[in-house]
Amino acid sequence: MEKNNFTTSILVDQFPKEVFEAVIAPEKWWSGDFQGNTKELGDEFTYRYKDIHYSKQEVTDLIPDEKVVWQVTESQLNFLEDKAEWTGTKIVFEIARIGNKTQLTFTHNGIYPEIECYSACSTAWGQLINQSLFNLITTGTTVKPILDENV
Repeated sequence: MEKNNFTTSILVDQFPKEVFEAVIAPEKWWSGDFQGNTKELGDEFTYRYKDIHYSKQEVTDLIPDEKVVWQVTESQLNFLEDKAEWTGTKIVFEIARIGNKTQLTFTHNGIYPEIECYSACSTAWGQLINQSLFNLITTGTTVKPILDENV
């Protein structure tokens, strides 16, 4: 059975380079604390949101202005029964020029409706991509959302 991984897309007037530069600066649009780097293939970074969410990612695919993939190598989501549910998942950003617009398609491979995190994680990703990252791309500034305690 094929799993429906969480995905969402935004369409903006900016060029792929501007979208790419925003994506690889998650500290500007993703609420939480970051350590490490996200701009080169092989870079590793950690993300922490209070004592609720910890994850470590590695940049496993990086095609300037086209694609970014973060492999989650460690996770501890304290609001879940399976605290390591994100471990082994992939966070994918695909950038494509469509006419005079740029489309960013976000997919979190491994986050699908049958798993515990889906409801809270899809809500959080929806806010982060469709509001926070969208605003960073379109205005150059953003207000990071206050995430639910279950994220």
